[in-house]
Amino acid sequence: TEVVANAAGIALENAHLHDFLQRENQSLRYELGTNHTQFQDIIGSSPKMCEVLELSERVAQTSSTVLLHGESGTGKEIIAQSIHNASPRAKKPFIPVNCAALPDNLLESELFGHERGAFTGATNRKEGRFELANQGTLFLDEIGDMQIGLQAKLLRVLQDQQIYRVGGTAPIDCDVRIISATNQDIESNVKQGSFREDLYYRLNVITIELPTLHERVEDIPRLASHFLNKYSWEMKRMKTGFSPDVVQILMTHTWPGNVRELQNAIEHAVVLGKDE
Repeated sequence: TEVVANAAGIALENAHLHDFLQRENQSLRYELGTNHTQFQDIIGSSPKMCEVLELSERVAQTSSTVLLHGESGTGKEIIAQSIHNASPRAKKPFIPVNCAALPDNLLESELFGHERGAFTGATNRKEGRFELANQGTLFLDEIGDMQIGLQAKLLRVLQDQQIYRVGGTAPIDCDVRIISATNQDIESNVKQGSFREDLYYRLNVITIELPTLHERVEDIPRLASHFLNKYSWEMKRMKTGFSPDVVQILMTHTWPGNVRELQNAIEHAVVLGKDE
């Protein structure tokens, strides 16, 4: 990736101030991952991405659970956010949770909240992510990393539409749409006994497969230009584009880290590229 980034940095050309200011607005509009991301803002005209966007737009109008499957860096949270923003729940919260970021006991409290005194350090009542996402969307990222015991509690919530805070005895009604994401083969996890089959079928009413960047090479030039505009504007470094040789390098690189790796490479290039 560093070789690609260095090559891109060498090939960056200066832009006139007028062109730079024109792209400033475009960069703001296409800022990926913001709370205002819409389907039309997502860069992708390759056949595989067109399929993803078409299916995502169709499911957005429903309340069905959605499972996003794809390698790390393919944009699962961006798709989840866009589904929420195109849904009837758009004016309500979109709450993301990374299920791999916390140990099981802390993840339970994060999801369901806790009552004061429920455990050591619980000095105040805390609302969980389910309560915060009420009438909106809860995005469960890395769902394949959730431990089996907590999976049973999540299944109960999906069935009953009620939660219990940790240490609490009163049920709390909860109207939440669930979108989950994973880079794992959940069906294999089910066969191995590390993921509940009944929860799996609850979560994947609709499954959307996100392509790797290598499977959508047609999108690389536009993605690279977007990230160039974004970082040029943020760093006030006026860059106009890539040479044809660098575009070829970008399109032939395998990008094992997918869009995230491409984004990092372009940021690297903008930071280290010379203004000549």
